[in-house]
Amino acid sequence: MLYQIKDGTVSAGGQTILSHIDFYIKEKEKIAVVGKNGAGKTTLLRLLAGELTPDRDDSRGSYGRSNDMVTGAATVGSDLDGTAKRTQRAKKKKPSGNPETGITMSRNITIDMLRQADKSNQDLTIEQILLESCPDKDTFSKERFDYEMEYDRLFTGFGFEKSDKTRLFRSFSGGEQTKISLIKLLLKKPDLLLLDEPTNHLDMKTVEWLEDYLINYPKAVVMVSHDRAFLDAVATGVYELENGALHRYAGNYTQYRQQKLKNLQIQRKAYERQQAAIAHNNELIDKFKHKPKKAAFARSRKTMLARMKLIEKPVEDEAHIFTGNIEPQFPGGKWVYEAKELKIGYDGRALLELSLRIRRGQKIAVIGDNGIGKSTFLKTVAGLIPPIKGTSQLGSNLLVGYFDQQSALIDSDKTVRDHFHELFPALVEKDLRKTLGMYLFGGANASKRISSLSGGEKSRLVLAELLTGRPNLMILDEPTNHMDIPAKETLESAFKAYTGTMLFVSHDRYFIKQVADAILVFEKNKVMYYPFGYDHYISRLKASQDGNLPALMQAKDAAMVEALAAVPKRERHETRQLSTDEAYLEWKLALAAEPVAKAAEEAEKVYEELCEAESALKAEMLRSCDLSDLCEKILCGNNLAVEDKSCDIFNEKLNQNIINADTAKENVDKLRLQYEKVADSWTNECTKWYDIYLDEMYPESDF
Repeated sequence: MLYQIKDGTVSAGGQTILSHIDFYIKEKEKIAVVGKNGAGKTTLLRLLAGELTPDRDDSRGSYGRSNDMVTGAATVGSDLDGTAKRTQRAKKKKPSGNPETGITMSRNITIDMLRQADKSNQDLTIEQILLESCPDKDTFSKERFDYEMEYDRLFTGFGFEKSDKTRLFRSFSGGEQTKISLIKLLLKKPDLLLLDEPTNHLDMKTVEWLEDYLINYPKAVVMVSHDRAFLDAVATGVYELENGALHRYAGNYTQYRQQKLKNLQIQRKAYERQQAAIAHNNELIDKFKHKPKKAAFARSRKTMLARMKLIEKPVEDEAHIFTGNIEPQFPGGKWVYEAKELKIGYDGRALLELSLRIRRGQKIAVIGDNGIGKSTFLKTVAGLIPPIKGTSQLGSNLLVGYFDQQSALIDSDKTVRDHFHELFPALVEKDLRKTLGMYLFGGANASKRISSLSGGEKSRLVLAELLTGRPNLMILDEPTNHMDIPAKETLESAFKAYTGTMLFVSHDRYFIKQVADAILVFEKNKVMYYPFGYDHYISRLKASQDGNLPALMQAKDAAMVEALAAVPKRERHETRQLSTDEAYLEWKLALAAEPVAKAAEEAEKVYEELCEAESALKAEMLRSCDLSDLCEKILCGNNLAVEDKSCDIFNEKLNQNIINADTAKENVDKLRLQYEKVADSWTNECTKWYDIYLDEMYPESDF
């Protein structure tokens, strides 16, 4: 064990932030800490960094003592950038030396923490700052050479040019300074690396580079982040912080979510089953307690209930699954938007040129480096800025909902409820409260004043307003910025339920995966359109780069992607890499058929499981009927020779069989719903394939 906290409690201002937590991390583990905003995640990092000390507990005694762990008084200091540094000094003859705090460490370890604000000397160059941490000052030593090689690798990996090393620290933006702080921290290679929102201010390419670096980092990492794709890639374990308590889960973020939902489901079923058993036994007690021959039976049931260990009612998961129906007020035309040889930019300065058509119902994510023109493109589509050249045309019968970070700068002394009611006066109180609850503004949150909301809460409120207005085209620029994970998952669920057209910019890869069915990639010299979602785009891209695709498939991939840079069919023949329209169509239909085959296979598998479950249910129902008949005969006195004890046995068997039958029925119902879902998915994929076929074979000439 590298580091461990046993029964740790941290209080501040008379309020308990962390309550009797148990935390441990092994060498080389990558641990994520998740929880709502304000749950205490940063407090936990500060505790690990040695900036905070757990509350004294005189009853702890020799807590945490072990033969393989050494503890001692921690020394805390800070270097130029304000990073906390904690070093434990072992005491050979006293294997555990800090029983009051319950903190133990395996050996001498260094702990460093990333800060959002770097306190380095603003008048130093980056090279001077980064070389401060070099353990060997000899310019010609091998250690110094290896350090500088690593320094160059990190510096360029974070998107800097080598010439930037001579620039003064003050000349960099706040986001760039955070990058430099992270580089400096990684160069120190602490035994325990603490990262608080490390992906802030990083573009997608840099985040992916950092993921690979941390995966291969030879020491332990604890990270707090709202970037779920980042946590999926790096984390090997997850701690959830909720109501001051800490719970550990194995695996990455997605695996943690699956396990939590599974545990909640198991607990909910166990709770419901126990409540049903309690009710059933109370009925038996009331029925037989006044009958002399059955009084003993009633007393035994009463004793059983008194000794029963009650299962707590599960607390529902914070993530909100949106169940509302978000239908646009009217559908609009088949084609929502068309750009022809469109050049976008400001003040006559062109950034990019593209041609594109967007069909009704598509959800397209726009990705690319910062400053390349993604937001400019959205504003051009929305008609907020004119094109420099070419045409930008919206389709007919459109109701547009537009959102950017300026949209969220609302400020008012009105409550959320009153503000929403002014916008939608037709909503009765019940529907108003229900709508607000769908977007996590239920209960006391509806009474919050808008001026007191966080940036993420204001964004969520504006997006709730847009969706309630039921537009048929949503144009969104970074809709999930500053939101915690439950809020993001709530909006994801709402956007997936939305049946209109979406065009949005986002750096949140997890959000893109969940919502987008097509990707628009902005690069330096071109814009590429990819029609099959983010995961498929990334897998194909990586496979091609790594040489894992056959040469012919790579060539077809390249031809397809290049061809789709100009989506209108009349322009595709101009693409040099594409030999014929027939080859293009063959490739596109083959690619579209992949999810069809996968969905068909899944549907067949679930159908077989459903048939087996229905057979098992039928067998349980037959057994239940037989036992029920026998037990009824006994209770009615048809077999007076049977003792009360025998009656109890039969009754227990009957109850158990009823539980088994209920479980079997739940399994059948679950599989039936699952089959309906996968069958619908299969049908939808077939429909998508057929739509592609029709669009290619019989393209519409009118916009």
